[in-house]
Formats: sequence, structure tokens, C-alpha cells
Amino acid sequence: MRYLPLTPDDREAMLAAIGAKSIDDLFIDVPQAARRDGFVDLPRVAGELEVERALSAMAGKNATAGTVPFFCGAGAYKHHVPATVDHVIQRSEFLTSYTPYQPEIAQGTLQYLYEFQTQVANLTGMEVANASLYDGSTAMAEGVLMATRVTRRNKAVISGGVHPHYVKATETVVHAVGVETQALTAAVDAEDAVIAAIDKDTACVIVQTPNVFGTATDVTRIAEAAHAAGALLIVVVTEAVSMGLLKSPGEMGADIVAAEGQSIGNALNFGGPYIGLFATREKLLRQTPGRYCGETVDADGRRGFVLTLSTREQHIRRDKATSNICTNSGLCCLAFTIHMSLLGETGLRQMALLNHEKALATRDALAAIPGVEILTPRFFNEFAVKLPKNAAEVVQTLADHHILAGVPYSRLAPEAGLDDVLLVAATETTLDADIKILAASLAKVLAA
Repeated sequence: MRYLPLTPDDREAMLAAIGAKSIDDLFIDVPQAARRDGFVDLPRVAGELEVERALSAMAGKNATAGTVPFFCGAGAYKHHVPATVDHVIQRSEFLTSYTPYQPEIAQGTLQYLYEFQTQVANLTGMEVANASLYDGSTAMAEGVLMATRVTRRNKAVISGGVHPHYVKATETVVHAVGVETQALTAAVDAEDAVIAAIDKDTACVIVQTPNVFGTATDVTRIAEAAHAAGALLIVVVTEAVSMGLLKSPGEMGADIVAAEGQSIGNALNFGGPYIGLFATREKLLRQTPGRYCGETVDADGRRGFVLTLSTREQHIRRDKATSNICTNSGLCCLAFTIHMSLLGETGLRQMALLNHEKALATRDALAAIPGVEILTPRFFNEFAVKLPKNAAEVVQTLADHHILAGVPYSRLAPEAGLDDVLLVAATETTLDADIKILAASLAKVLAA
């Protein structure tokens, strides 16, 4: 039986009701360059076995992170995920539970969300944390919207060290409500430029540490400058493990922390799903997106958990909502919580220290290669190098020899003019043998 939910007459009636002449009118905000004419170049019909064979053949061409020397980062990091994490999240009571629309019968879900909030607040050095968002980039966008509500201003200054994809995602979200964004020129270390850009119209300043080039910065001076101008400071963190070793955003004066939690409990997963961490000061609690779970007692005095605050459009009127986010990446959130519980504070610090040591060893090996210049002055587990050749071409050559050497900055921001810059990351999964292979192979490619 064919499933045809709408007839042409149905569609015409719906378009007339909203005042649109055609379906194309609904996509008027999508740039023409991003639209596709006609169907994707794929067979219209194929059997299941045929599809499996075709996709398996395509997948076989990939060099996966766990099978070759791997030094890619740039916002997605390869860390060891204990088998316990996968075992627990696949238990039916977790895997089948989603969002607690009936909080009184979702005690298990509410409890782990409560524990998650506590972990994130402690990790970021903030007073409160919500029950997670989509991912780090949309968390940044939500932070900007929140800052405009709090300050009643309309301008966001974005450091040149913020990940270009985060900048683009934020611009996409906030432009629709008329928020002005001032993204500064890409820079490895540009604290003074950020401070100079703050003015009386600035609602918030967004900085990232470690930034996209790996530079770790104490942003206290930026926080002071922002606060002196009546603006909020949003600190973006794409590598959550770094907070196990570096000074927390809260200690540096952050008002909002928007972070990516993929590094803890979640594998690379071909780019997603990931999990957005969002923390802030308690006085700003009611302006935050997402939802909060709290601890209470029932009528008999027994410990219980409740949905304390939820200002999402799913729970209240759309025009009163602080956010239109429709998920909190619940399973990824649970994986984060389990891994953090296994690590504890001591384990996280040890893991972070090992990451830094591996990155130092990688830096030293690459610095010894003629023509390679280390650009990042201080870093956690990732740094930028300047090559005497086009970085993308070098990466492709090494990939052809089954070495994933890093991420060319040109892949993140083609228009930045930094075609010779390569981002290199090392984690606790990096082997000393992998570092030697990378250094030897890179030296050969540059000498050719």
C-alpha cells in the first residue's frame, strides 16, 4: 500500500493558509548556492543486499581513526572510551528512555541528568549547568542569544581563535533575530585584538580556550574588559578533557560556558551525534536555554528528582521560550556521565596530563623537521604548525600512505589565506611509534 499523506489539493490549501505561492517560498532564506536542482545522483530503487554491498565497498575505502596513525582534532577528538560506558548505555532502561515528559515516572533519567549537571558545573567552574544541548556549536549560538536577552544589547564580538564552524553555526542561528556578529580575523593568539573590539554596544564577547589553533589562554583580562563595558563573557571549549588540567572558565571570569562534551564518553562517531555542555552563573539561571533537573523529597521524605526548570518550546508557549532546542542528546549525555563517574577527579587529571605529554612529544618531533614552524605558543593537546608546502596537499599525500596527519586549517576556513597551516592533535591513544612514523613521513614529503 502506497503512503501518500497529502494530495495536490491538500498542499495548495496549506500553502494558501500561510500565504505562500509555492513550496519554494518556504526555503527563501536558504542561499541559492546551497540548493540542489533535481534529485541526488543515486539509483531511485535498489534492493537491500545491493545497498549493503555498495555502502560496504564505499566504507572500505576509509582509513579509520583506530587503524592508522591519527593526529586529527579541530573539535573532534579520539579518546579511549571504556567498555563499561557502552555496556551501561545499552541497558534497556537507559536506551529506551528519552525525554522526561512525565517526570514522576522518569526517576532514573532525571537522576543521571542531575548527576550530569553537577559534573559539568564542577568541570567548568560555574554555579549551574543545564541538562545538555545539541552540541558545542549550537551551545555557543544559544549563549549569544541568552547574552542579548540579559544585556538588552545586540552585538557579539567573536575572537579570531574561535572554531570557524562554530562561528558559522552561530551566525546562522542568530542572524534570524537580528543579532549583529563581529567575527575577528583568524589569529593564533590575539587577546589584545578581542579587548580592543569591545564597545558600549557589545552584548557578549566569545573566546575559545584552547582555541582552534590549540592556544591555551587565561582569559581573565578579557573577562575584566567585557564586564567593564557591561558585556558578558562566553568561553567556548571544544576539548572537554582540557578542563581537567587548565584553569576552569569559571575561575577566569566566564559568565557563560558553551562546550563540546564529545571527548568524554563519546567516540568520534563519524562526526556525531555529539553533546553540548552549557553552564552559567546562578543569577542568570532563568535566561538559560534547555532544562534543569533538581533533587527533592517526596511526601514520605524519600529522595527524588524533578524537572525543576524547563524554558523550552516543548514545555511552554513558543513565544515565552528561551530556546527552541528539541533534544538534549540524552544518550550522549549519559555516556558522558558514566565516563566521568569512572574517571573521577583524579582520573580526569591523569588523563589530561597524559594528553599534554603526548602533544609535547609530537610537537618536539615535528619541530625538528627542517621547514616546519610551530605556531602555537602554549597548548594542551593540539597545536598549529606552518609548513613550507600547501597543508591540504601534504595531508592528502600522507593519507595515501595511511597516515592521518591532522586537519588543514584551510578545510575549516578556506577564505582565511592560511593554506600552509596544519592543526595537529595528540591524545592518550597516540602511540610513540605513531609519532615517529608521522615525523619521518612528513620529513620525506616536505623534502620531496
